[in-house]
Amino acid sequence: MILVLVFHVFVTIGLVAVILLQRSEGGGLGIGGGGAGGLMTARGAANLLTRLTSILAAVFIANSILLAVMAGYNRSSRSQVEELLNEQPASAPAALPDSAPIAGTAPATPVDAGATGGLPLATPPAAPAEPQGQSVPANDAQ
Repeated sequence: MILVLVFHVFVTIGLVAVILLQRSEGGGLGIGGGGAGGLMTARGAANLLTRLTSILAAVFIANSILLAVMAGYNRSSRSQVEELLNEQPASAPAALPDSAPIAGTAPATPVDAGATGGLPLATPPAAPAEPQGQSVPANDAQ
């Protein structure tokens, strides 16, 4: 599969290069056309690049289909959700003893359910401490 994928990358790069070499109406890169003294005439280069583009495009499409078939070849017909639903649990989790505290929770305090309606009692906030080194002036009654 990796060999086919590497081949696909090379075909893709070749196809892009051949398409960019062709002369378009807007000019493109225009490397495909040459002067009359060149190895090929402009018409010969255009025919060669057109044929090469067609061949590379056919190879690209065939290789894409081959990669899609190879990717789906080893797949099972069941989805991952179906597999998870049909799995049997290995073992039931062990029950925690009632006296073991759960991490991150405060220990429970006994509450009189009748007095509070089943709600825990709120603790009053602590009185603010006086700043050290400062004295509070007393109010003198006049």
